[in-house]
Amino acid sequence: MASEMVSKNFIEQEIDKDLKEGVYDNVCTRFPPEPNGYLHIGHAKAILLNYGLAQEYNGTFHMRFDDTNPTKEKVEFVDSIKADIEWLGADWGDNLFFASDYFDMMYECAIKLIKKGKAYVCDLTPEQMREYRGTLTEPGKNSPYRDRTVEENLELFEGMRAGAVVDGARVLRAKIDMASPNINMRDPIIYRVAHMTHHNTGDKWCIYPMYDFAHPIEDAIEKITHSICTLEFEDHRPLYDWVVKECEFENPPRQIEFSKLYLTNVVTGKRYIKKLVEDHIVDGWDDPRLVSIAALRRRGFTPESIKMFVDLCGVSKAQSSVDYAMLEYCIREDLKMKKPRMMAVLDPIKLIIDNYPEDQVEYLDVTNNVENEELGARKVPFCRELYIERTDFMEEPPKKYFRLFPGNEVRLMHAYFVTCNSFVKDENGNVTEIHCTYDPETKQGTGFTGRKVKGTIHWVPAPMATKAEVRLYENIVDEEKGVYNEEDGSLNVNPNSLTVLKECYLEPNFEGAKAYDSFQFVRQGYFCVDAKDSREDALVFNRIVSMKSSFKLPK
Repeated sequence: MASEMVSKNFIEQEIDKDLKEGVYDNVCTRFPPEPNGYLHIGHAKAILLNYGLAQEYNGTFHMRFDDTNPTKEKVEFVDSIKADIEWLGADWGDNLFFASDYFDMMYECAIKLIKKGKAYVCDLTPEQMREYRGTLTEPGKNSPYRDRTVEENLELFEGMRAGAVVDGARVLRAKIDMASPNINMRDPIIYRVAHMTHHNTGDKWCIYPMYDFAHPIEDAIEKITHSICTLEFEDHRPLYDWVVKECEFENPPRQIEFSKLYLTNVVTGKRYIKKLVEDHIVDGWDDPRLVSIAALRRRGFTPESIKMFVDLCGVSKAQSSVDYAMLEYCIREDLKMKKPRMMAVLDPIKLIIDNYPEDQVEYLDVTNNVENEELGARKVPFCRELYIERTDFMEEPPKKYFRLFPGNEVRLMHAYFVTCNSFVKDENGNVTEIHCTYDPETKQGTGFTGRKVKGTIHWVPAPMATKAEVRLYENIVDEEKGVYNEEDGSLNVNPNSLTVLKECYLEPNFEGAKAYDSFQFVRQGYFCVDAKDSREDALVFNRIVSMKSSFKLPK
């Protein structure tokens, strides 16, 4: 039987062509984040794409920090990025690198360019440089310092390195073409002065390479074959190629661009997330309302769900946005067969079975997941006093309300039929107790067929229930207004993005639940033990996602 044809994306097609034509004899990819913030869902696409290509072609995957800007970088961000990538399953093995490892080699490349007449020291102020740069429709003007001699440039550049120049007074620029239609090629800055302590190299350097100069050199030193990056770097590709050519690297890497992953109505900009953190609207970069990878992990998303999402989004050159509901679809699909379906009451009201023996406790056999028998079964205690959801009782119900109301009979899930006889209110008119009677003949699993009921509600045994805090999340932004305020660019924050329920009760089988453990709460959704605030004696759960969605996969 003929094997099924697998459709390859355009990057795989280009790699196949390069290997076939002998441009490269292997594949080496990398993920090169700048450690100036936490990674988000968009980065997950780049991580999994680069790692996946290395796996597919039996190649090598490098993890490299582009730490060329000490003004914004922190060790905290380095550690968080490593944790995120490990969690996603991208294994870099021994191939962990830092751009700062190559600062000496980058300096030598700059010297080489100066000696070739391809770089010069420029004294223009930033404002003057903008004036000289030109526009998209007008060419730029040559800097008055462009024709300095090689000897003068070498001397001035050495003075920059020695600390004799204040920040911003001088830069080293590539000498390319101030009339180029591509503004990136109009003598771009390749080194600037910055008297800053670097997290990796300390105070060794007071000059630092610019990203567009450093990045191709890093790729070339590591013998990356395919530098996979997002579309905004397409206009930078001529500069990338110029740098590796003029620095005379053999068998230079090839840059290929793909479209970013955009999610509707989410905040991914580091500047905005930083403000949310500083204004204490969220409790950190890993707040479960965000879509940083750390936040998704804390909320209860799994690596498998993220991979499914990235696969569904695909790889293309076309920019498009994806509905957040598709990410929720992926986590539901991943968890539904893996997790036990447990009973939890989030807004409790007490139900008392008046004719059930006061001191009796029976243990009911409950299947953990009816769709996956391999998850086995558990015992759930049943007794006279239970908690049920407040919304499962109404004093005066509308039509087609099949749960508890005076005179109505329902099934208590996994247990018996009960009939509501009466209820008790407090001085404010709130129902505090519901009194029922049960029919011992109707125990589930005994084959009772005498009559049917239309409603089934879940419950937990009041005396043995585990108390917990449950956090329900909505979008951090106001979806009706959009993410950003058009007038001033500020965020349209949803004031109801977090609801904290302090008085929730769970069946006793949650004992021993630890950080990141996840469960389906019957009728409520999927929930995860919070990794930051939950304790063994005071469980905190985050709702990962509700039970159902209107989202359907396109055919």
